[in-house]
Amino acid sequence: MSVSLSILAMISRGPLYGYQLRAEFDRRTGARWPLNVGQVYKTLDRLERDGLAVKLEDSDADGHVFYEATAAGREQAAEWLRTAETTPAGGRDELAIKLAMAVTLPDVDVDALIAAQRSAALERLRTVTRESAAPSDSLGVTLVNDAVLFAAETELRWLDHVHERVRQARAGNIDPVLPFDTEMPKRGRPRVADLTGAEK
Repeated sequence: MSVSLSILAMISRGPLYGYQLRAEFDRRTGARWPLNVGQVYKTLDRLERDGLAVKLEDSDADGHVFYEATAAGREQAAEWLRTAETTPAGGRDELAIKLAMAVTLPDVDVDALIAAQRSAALERLRTVTRESAAPSDSLGVTLVNDAVLFAAETELRWLDHVHERVRQARAGNIDPVLPFDTEMPKRGRPRVADLTGAEK
């Protein structure tokens, strides 16, 4: 959604064409998440379909087709730029799911998995730190680099926390492995059980 709204915000400032929008998006975000031009034009088609953008009839001497925001598009872009982003609570986190599976399934080397993930996060942190060391003329690029840097640091802190949780479970002789429930659920619906396996 942020790509669509970013494009909408840019064409709210004046007519732009697809390759120009791709270049401007990459320039403003440090090409951290580069767009391909096909994605830009698909987004422009959707914005036009939804009445948020219009394709201008006249192209330039090079044949570039320009788009600009409608009044509704300008209002939506302005709303996006003045309101807080909402991160869904309990959104799916692939790493958390992977580690939850690893600690609850038998015969998984959880320590090796945590070490591998930590090594990857450290490498990402080093890379972002190197990239961020070069001064940027763009505050936008600096903010994007900061966000990636903070995310990598947060992942490392969380992995240290996971490692400590696993260590505490072992110290307390708690086996986190969950056996599979072999009792067939009635009418195809699974029974709700807590983490100890006791049915609710």
